[in-house]
Amino acid sequence: MKVLQSFSVWCVALVAVAAIAVVLNPHPSSQSARIAHLETLVRCPACHDLSVAESNATSAVAVRNEIAAKVKSGQSDNEILTSLESTYGASILLSPPTSGLGVLLWVVPIAGLALLVGSSVRLARRRR
Repeated sequence: MKVLQSFSVWCVALVAVAAIAVVLNPHPSSQSARIAHLETLVRCPACHDLSVAESNATSAVAVRNEIAAKVKSGQSDNEILTSLESTYGASILLSPPTSGLGVLLWVVPIAGLALLVGSSVRLARRRR
């Protein structure tokens, strides 16, 4: 019984920490910080599972230069990522899209975790 209660508490704490992390997502303010942040979000066109920040491939350097030029021209992060996605395809972004079918990749794990927490809370109440 105590194990189930502590498991429920840990699940709730995990969900709370994840929610806080999403809400308090830091937005880099300086140009160099924005460039560095964007470089971590974009996949190297010639590499597998590396960001352009991690790769020294010619195509990665070209994408880094393109990102820097777009930041310096005043484009927003969303405009830059959308432009890169239209040029290189959806696979250029390291994280799945938050619209269309890509939203399922974000919603399904969260819903599964919520169901797990809810069912463990109900089970703990029944045992009392």
